[in-house]
Parts: sequence; C-alpha cells; structure tokens
Amino acid sequence: MDKISPLQVNHFVLKKQHLAGDSIMTDIVRIAGDIGGLHGTTATGPYLSLYARAPSFRREELAVAMAQKKCLARIRYVRNTVYILPRDFIPVAFAATSGMAATTSQRFSQNSGITPTQYARISNKILKVLEGRGLTTREIREKLRTAAHISPIVNLMCDKGLLVRSLPREGWKSSQHAYFLFGDYYPDLDLSALGEEEARKIVVRQYLLSFGPASEKDVVWWTGFPRSQVKKILGDLGDEVSSVEIPEWNSGYMVLSSEKESLKSFRTYDHPVVNVFPSLDSYMMGYKERKRLLHPKHEKMVYDRSGNAASVILVDGRVAGIWDWDETMVKILYLEDLAKDTRRRVRAKVSDTGKFIMGKPVQVKVCRSMIPLTKRTAGSFMAPLKEC
Repeated sequence: MDKISPLQVNHFVLKKQHLAGDSIMTDIVRIAGDIGGLHGTTATGPYLSLYARAPSFRREELAVAMAQKKCLARIRYVRNTVYILPRDFIPVAFAATSGMAATTSQRFSQNSGITPTQYARISNKILKVLEGRGLTTREIREKLRTAAHISPIVNLMCDKGLLVRSLPREGWKSSQHAYFLFGDYYPDLDLSALGEEEARKIVVRQYLLSFGPASEKDVVWWTGFPRSQVKKILGDLGDEVSSVEIPEWNSGYMVLSSEKESLKSFRTYDHPVVNVFPSLDSYMMGYKERKRLLHPKHEKMVYDRSGNAASVILVDGRVAGIWDWDETMVKILYLEDLAKDTRRRVRAKVSDTGKFIMGKPVQVKVCRSMIPLTKRTAGSFMAPLKEC
C-alpha cells in the first residue's frame, strides 16, 4: 500500500477544491460542482466560499447564475442540508437524498402543527398562486389570506420537488427566499430520471473526487447515508477506488483510482497556503475524522456539539485560527503559532475578505480568547468571536 504524507494530502485536496496554485479559477458553476456544492444554510456563506476560491468573484455573479442563467440551483442535499449545486447535478442530488429530506421536512411540518389534511389543502393553493411568478413566504401568506405557518409547508414542497428556492429579495445577507414552481423554473430537468441506488453511487463517487483521500467514516458523515449502504456502494465501485496509507492518521483512506498516481506524484507548494473560510464551508464540513484539519485541542473552538464549523483561517489545509466580522471590523483569533511572514499573509487575506463583505477597507482586530463553541448556545458557530 502506498504511503502519503499529510501535507501532500492536504495540498492535493486544496488544489481539487480550487484553493491553491493554478486551480484558482473564475467559473463559479465549475467550482460549486468540484467542491461538493456551496453550503447554503447561511445567507452569506455561498458568496464567501466562492470568494475564497475566486478572488475576482463579484456578488452579482451568483445572482446571474441562479436567477438569470439558472445554471445553479438551491436544493436540500446531503445530511438534509441546503446546498447550491450545478443544475445538471440536481436530478442526481434529488434522487439520492429527497427520501431522507422529505421525511425530515414532513416531521418538521407536523411538529409545527400542520396536519396532513392542512398540508394537502394549502400546498394545492400554493401551487396555484405561484403559477408564473415567485413569492416569499410572507407574500404567499398574504395572497392566501391565511394565518397558517407557511415556511414548513414550502420547505416540504421543495423537498418533494414541487417548488424551488430562488434568490432572496432583500440582498445577499437576507434569507427570505422567493419560491417558484420547480417545473416553471427548470422545465428541462426530470427529477425522476434516476433511481435512488444509482444516484447514491454517483454521490459517493463525486464525494471521493471532491474530498478524497477520505475514510469510510468520512463518506458516511458527508452523505448521511446508512453505513451499510456506503459499504455496499464502495464495494460496488470496485476497482474505481484504491486504498492509500497515511500513517500519521491511523486509518484506512480511499481515493479514486484515476487520481492515485496524481496524488502519489503530487509536489507540495513551496510556500504556506492560506485560506479564509466562512462558517460551514464544504471543506470544513467534508470530514468526520478531523485530525487532518486541526489539532484535537482546537476542535471545541471550531466545531459545535452538532458538528457545525465556525469561520476559520487555514494554513496548509489545517486550522490556524478563527475569524469573524461585524459591521465595523474583522476579528482574528490565532489558535496556532505562525511565522511572521505567514501572519502577514493571514492578515492580508482576512483584510481582503473584510473588504469584499463591506465594500471598503476594514480594521482588523486580534482577539486573545473565545468561549469554546461546545459551551455556547446553538448557532454560536455563526459568530464565534462575538464577545471579543
């Protein structure tokens, strides 16, 4: 079995994730597909994930891709999480995960007080009111003249492939999406084109292409598929998957066979690779076994109890610090000792990101401490340095 060094692996994956060297590009649709999708839980996250990989990216490019060209789509995907994915991948994502997503959304709808009878009645009315146009949940409620809780109903309709989430109406920091009939928005997409088994095999293969080398535990974590099914899929992939040994990580790792020679011969970069990620970036959410990403003592600072990742600073693919922002400044908390030149690179990268967010040069503040995310309330990962 071939032995690969951790630095070699991390630099190899950084290149695949368009985060280093000549892999940095401007094609945001290609980026979204290659990195396993843009995590869409937070409003600003997809924009910052793209900016981390395409320094010339402008916010309006995502609006054009989603609302005008419609070459990207927002859909619930792995782990019942909303992602922005290339349009051509939507039938795969839907077939692979819609069963899990709809079950979860149906449970949420019922827990919100929506009975199956109410859902059937109101969803039919929503289908009629959205013919030829898009509306927010508030606008839908006003059109229907109902006091019913609309959000869980439209979420379930999205997860059933009846509706699609478009861009927010109130700018890139808003989460108030407009909803359209799926068939009107993407008339050329057939959500029944694939069966679940075939689609899940494609998802696992794509995961290894985006994140490999990875372990079986990583695949299970990312996809949310049952472990027994993941084992079967990996077995069915057969010679498409090869094993590699990374002695420092003490676990079995897999890579697509088509990439094995490239990994073995990959030359690491001759300078530190610095990246600045928003919370929940795909790179940080891609692995269950996080030794590759950080020192275990830092895990409680970076991940909350549910496994949600805060906004981080990476050096050579590993967490070196936390960053955060408000309307007046960008904040940094270093978790590792860094060389002076590397700190200078970090500060420049964070400053550029702050300018992207605020549209003007920003002040950078260095924080000295933070309360671990594991000791804070849910959602704190979205503002890890709030108290600094």
